Amino acid sequence: MAPKKKSTVKKKTTAKKKTAVKKKTAATKKTTARKKTAVKKTSARKKTTAKKKASSGKTRPPAPAPLPIEWSTVYELEVVKRARAWNRARDVDTIAGINRRLAFGGYDDVVRDADRAYDAAIWKIAGEILGNRNRIRLVIVAGPSSSGKTTTTIKLCRALRTMGENLQLLALDNYFWNLKDQPVDEFGNVKFETPDALDTATINENLKDLLSGQEAKLPIYDFKAGRRKKEKLSMRLEEGQLLVVEGLHGFHQSLTEGIPKDMQFRVYIESVCQLRDREDNFVPWTDIRLLRRMVRDNKHRNYPPLKTLAHWHLVREAEKKYIVPYIRMSDAVVNGYLPYELPVYKKYLYDALKEAVDHFDDKEGGADALRRGERCLAYLEEVDALEDDSIIPPTSLIREFIGGSVYEY
Repeated sequence: MAPKKKSTVKKKTTAKKKTAVKKKTAATKKTTARKKTAVKKTSARKKTTAKKKASSGKTRPPAPAPLPIEWSTVYELEVVKRARAWNRARDVDTIAGINRRLAFGGYDDVVRDADRAYDAAIWKIAGEILGNRNRIRLVIVAGPSSSGKTTTTIKLCRALRTMGENLQLLALDNYFWNLKDQPVDEFGNVKFETPDALDTATINENLKDLLSGQEAKLPIYDFKAGRRKKEKLSMRLEEGQLLVVEGLHGFHQSLTEGIPKDMQFRVYIESVCQLRDREDNFVPWTDIRLLRRMVRDNKHRNYPPLKTLAHWHLVREAEKKYIVPYIRMSDAVVNGYLPYELPVYKKYLYDALKEAVDHFDDKEGGADALRRGERCLAYLEEVDALEDDSIIPPTSLIREFIGGSVYEY
């Protein structure tokens, strides 16, 4: 019986060894499988990260800029000559002349006539679009910051609808990248005013789809959160329907690439003020827009002139490079300056602007803001204030900045 016991022990030991080897092998295979899975997950994470980086404003190639334009070419435009003549004929081509209107009467006439001239320019453009509707499918309204694009677009759409046109409106502000993906300069300032701040590829895709009769899924931007919403807006153009697009960089070539030019009508708006100060210097157009922006930011957005001034050099740098040169490619130019607007801003802005100028007086790196602030403050010191602005109609373009408009912005 003893030999049989030894044999049984050997068999049991061998069986245990084989079981242990199998378990070890299975465990090794599981570990290897886990490692492979982990490698795949890591690879997937790397790809996802790469995609996110590719969509970030920091890694995207910069938008191409149009050829620069000579300022002398801009100043010789017909709209500039007309503005100069209009202002001279009514003695509002100087700040002193505006003060005379306020002091001795006729200011309300300027308000009425200026608004009529602005509205007439828009109706003329609407008529030109209507006369070429056999080819025009896309109307684009563009121009620099605070030039009055939104009001002009609203008025143009109303004029077109009155003439019997059926249209849909598309705002480019919904195509901003998420705030974390926005392009920044070397100091970390977000460059909202460049085409790189917009998802131009999606804009181009949506425009092509809409103009070809297809349904487009449009992004919806949550400005409070600084990012796009998950849901999208569906849009489709009916047969023969006109599409109107409004935005800062509406003329940039990347937006309309592949869309025939004869299908487009481009409206450019600028504050062509043609106003001279006591030193007989012309007030820069950008200063009128800066005053508008400071009033709106301070009055409606809790954003003081100090911050608007500090940021304006970025606005100016971008518009000179990416917006102003496109004025020569427009089909129509609207003058959004109103010769009665400067006295309105004094009441809303003077004290706050003076504080901002005092702040930048000894601020390192604030030379540009100080220069612009001092210049704008000088205009407000020279002009008399309009204390009661109830004379300004609720349909006026400057209601976009001071409030009280009949239009929704």
